[in-house]
Amino acid sequence: MNIYYINVLLFSITLNILVPNLWNHKVTTKPHRDLCECELYTPPNYDNDPQMKEIMKNFNKQTDQRLKEYDERVIQNRKKCKEQCDKEIQQIILKDKIEKQLKDKLCTLQTDIDTDAIPACVCEKSVADKTEKFCLNCGKHMGAIAPWWGLVCDAGYSGWTHYTATTLVELATESGIKKGIEVGLANVAKIVKQMSGTIPVKIPKIKVAQVMTAGQFTDDVTFSGIVQALDGPTFAELGTGQHAQYSLCVQNIAKTFTLKTLKTEAAEVVTAFKEAEAGVLADGTATTSILHATIIASVVAIVVIVLVMLIIYLILRYLRKKKMKKKLQYIKLLKE
Repeated sequence: MNIYYINVLLFSITLNILVPNLWNHKVTTKPHRDLCECELYTPPNYDNDPQMKEIMKNFNKQTDQRLKEYDERVIQNRKKCKEQCDKEIQQIILKDKIEKQLKDKLCTLQTDIDTDAIPACVCEKSVADKTEKFCLNCGKHMGAIAPWWGLVCDAGYSGWTHYTATTLVELATESGIKKGIEVGLANVAKIVKQMSGTIPVKIPKIKVAQVMTAGQFTDDVTFSGIVQALDGPTFAELGTGQHAQYSLCVQNIAKTFTLKTLKTEAAEVVTAFKEAEAGVLADGTATTSILHATIIASVVAIVVIVLVMLIIYLILRYLRKKKMKKKLQYIKLLKE
């Protein structure tokens, strides 16, 4: 019994020892580094590593490619520089050769040739060439436009002259009628005063436009026409007011009017009409003459400008041909 008891006690102690190991898990991560792991980064292991070999291979490949591109650019730039230097050297040699040939054969040319006659670039245009071209273009345009302008202006001027003449005659006639009516009204007032004698008469203020509306004055005016207009229905209201005596006298004049009795008054109206008409016609004729002279002066100025430009063009053309002839001599000499 004692033996069994001892065995039981021993077994319980063993179980107590195993219980903590079941609850404590094993930690595999080590907080330190072993010496054996450092051997991985030694030079033999570092160079033989596959990943490092791949990285070094890519690096060497990219470096070789960049160096190759750099060498190609250097070669290309050197080639360009060499070509440029060769061209400059050839130009210098050609220039020296031309200078020597010119010095050798200059005596065979004319002695009055100046430095301006040396052949220049075609694209370089002188002021003379530009002026010549401008004068030529201007002369062509003016020569083409001037006939049409003259034709149009001639037709327009003819129409304008006809219109002006018609309008001028109408204005002159209207002005003469107005002046004749003014003189006629003054003569009527004078006759009315003579007929009234000692009886006081109040002369009404009659406007010329009213008389022109009441009468038929188209081409001329007469004293009898003025009297008939005053005796018409337009001035009927004068017979009922303070101008009744004036209206009565006008009616008597209209009934007893003859050229023999009132010859002087009738002649004054006709004279005033003709003088006013002649004055307006004279003023209009003077204005038309001034405009006509202005148009003629402008045409003459345009013709003179065209002729001057053509003369300048011909002179510049002659000088340019002379200069080109000298240049051709130089070109021929250089080709030889």
